[in-house]
Amino acid sequence: MEQAALDQLRQQFSSEVSKRFPGAPIQRVEVLQYGDDPEIEPGQILGRVVLDAPADLAEEERGRRLEDFHDAHRDAIRELRRDLDKLPGPAWLEFVVASQSAEGERCGPKMKLGQGPRGFGAGAGGTFTPVMARLGPEDLEILDTLITAGIAASRAEAVRWALARIRERPAYEQLRARAREIEELKAQF
Repeated sequence: MEQAALDQLRQQFSSEVSKRFPGAPIQRVEVLQYGDDPEIEPGQILGRVVLDAPADLAEEERGRRLEDFHDAHRDAIRELRRDLDKLPGPAWLEFVVASQSAEGERCGPKMKLGQGPRGFGAGAGGTFTPVMARLGPEDLEILDTLITAGIAASRAEAVRWALARIRERPAYEQLRARAREIEELKAQF
């Protein structure tokens, strides 16, 4: 996204947050894009609302603060989420409770709301099982390259695309046959 458009979006988002959550303990508001945070995929926008909290507040109490904020502002959060859905690309809304550590500022408990890429999974003809994986910079670069090239719309879709390429290889069927043989041998013990 061009800098001027991003600056305008930041200003609009900040204004909407101030309007929807008057008097709420908000430390700051951020609009992030790909490259600003490793969790943000190419083409995505993240609207982050950082809630203020005392530095010595326990992690459990921080989680409770986030839940209380959500309960008190449920309708305003839903409306803000709907407004983000009007953006041309996938947008996420995240609420976090600020926290401090020896290394400096970090985010405490989070609440992330989003739809992901539009139409994602529609008509895919099956159910998906969510899988969490931690990837290094090289692996993220591969997934992001597949997104940039238009092969996939998200990192999850890029992973599914790569796994489908493995399934197409003849050696994979041989590997599956061997795995079944091993399971049969294990069952005999």
